Amino acid sequence: MFKIKNNDGKARIGNMKIGGIEVETPIFMPCGTKGSVKSLTNADIKEIGYDLFLCNTYHMMLRPGEGFVAKKGGLHRWINWDRLLLTDSGGFQVFSLGKNNKITEDGVEFSSYLDGEKRFLTPEEAMRIQHKLGANIVMAFDECAPGNSSHEYARKAMKRTHNWVLRCIEEHKKLEATNPKGQILFPIAQGVVYEDLRIESTKFMAALPLPGLAIGGLSVGESKKDMYGTLEAISLYFPEEKPRYLMGVGSPEDIVEAVYHGIDMFDCVLPTRLARHGTFWTLDGRHHIRNAKYRNQDAPLLEDCDCYACKNHSVNYIFHLCQENEILGTRLLTIHNLRFLKNLTTWIKEAIREGRYAEFREKFMKRFVK
Repeated sequence: MFKIKNNDGKARIGNMKIGGIEVETPIFMPCGTKGSVKSLTNADIKEIGYDLFLCNTYHMMLRPGEGFVAKKGGLHRWINWDRLLLTDSGGFQVFSLGKNNKITEDGVEFSSYLDGEKRFLTPEEAMRIQHKLGANIVMAFDECAPGNSSHEYARKAMKRTHNWVLRCIEEHKKLEATNPKGQILFPIAQGVVYEDLRIESTKFMAALPLPGLAIGGLSVGESKKDMYGTLEAISLYFPEEKPRYLMGVGSPEDIVEAVYHGIDMFDCVLPTRLARHGTFWTLDGRHHIRNAKYRNQDAPLLEDCDCYACKNHSVNYIFHLCQENEILGTRLLTIHNLRFLKNLTTWIKEAIREGRYAEFREKFMKRFVK
């Protein structure tokens, strides 16, 4: 499934092959939370350069429901996507969208944000739902403890996550034995920002007979210093032969730093969310399209950018669209932000191949982070 092609320190380039489709890491995965990447068609996603994106188990199970999707032939057929899909387990949303959730060793009771209906999600049920959805990569059910959790609670949540992943593995085996779909299961290491817990969880998950490793709970309000420090501490225990996936992280500076510590995969709603709020990226950081300085600028959003927006439209036109709340403005900024991250991973790979990633990281951070 996964082979290392180049190394430069801990930074690396890998080739991941799933179901006959190959993707090169480091890779960013756009979020198609409810079955679509907001404002884009699947043809747009391919044109921007992506072969893999993420759908959200929590939202899909509530509406339209995994049974409905299964009757339509699974996510790939229903949304008309012939490349790769990843579904998360729903664990993060269960914890982040409900203040009165009841967590037990068996699972989590929560209320649907749609109608208040009580639901109970277990590790086994998370596997059954993802099996019906039919994504290529599925995630184990975990407890994503808040970033301000005490050490005592963080340990309890981590231990619960360890117990749950073992149950996920057993249910995954049963599902694949009776109705094989070739799904790949990733475990999720937790531990908040406590170094001892993070190391323990990383070692536990890395030792499981699974083809990948995900790191969860490092984009839940902690400081960048804590995030980077945690990555540095656990990077010594990353499995060499498995892809490492940092969940919920997608800012350019975080991607550049995380690759330095050996991360291969990323996902985040950030590029699409920022676009909906009029924000776009250049090599000089974040910019807001409604800034008055863009009213008369004829240049593209970013010189030499090869995205559709930059090749075809001026900043002042996109400024006008956003001022008038035209949907096309959001669409163009979304295309640009996603292409920027795609180009960023290309630049990262070039630097790794040439053995100059440390230099690339230093120069990028000085320019991008103000």
